Formats: sequence, structure tokens, C-alpha cells
Amino acid sequence: MLKIKDNIDLKELEKFGFTKIRSNYLYDANCIHNYIEIIEYSRKINIVDLSNKKIEDKIFDLIQAGLVEKV
Repeated sequence: MLKIKDNIDLKELEKFGFTKIRSNYLYDANCIHNYIEIIEYSRKINIVDLSNKKIEDKIFDLIQAGLVEKV
């Protein structure tokens, strides 16, 4: 499972195109069934349809920026 590191301010996600919706952050890849959701309280990353290149690239960007850890 991937999650955002505990020492990262979740507002940083907005720099990567995420939008805060209620208590979650969402990155929409311009399709209903292709998105990344980050649950605010647990920081868990939910990926829907990783086969989309935009989703794969966004996860890679987050990893490269040092925001993600594997738990």
C-alpha cells in the first residue's frame, strides 16, 4: 500500500494538480474511472485504473518528489 508521508503537508498535493474535496484530495485524469484519491485522515492513496498513463505519471511524480512511502 502507498501513502503520503506523515511529515508532508497535504496542501503540497495542490502543486501536483490535486483538488481538496471534503476531507480527501483528488486528482482526476479527465475520465470518470481514472483518478487518484488520497484519504486525508489515513493519507492512504487509492488509485483507480492505473492503466491510464496520466495516473501512472502522477504517481511517479509524487514518488520522485519524496512525498510517498510504501507501508
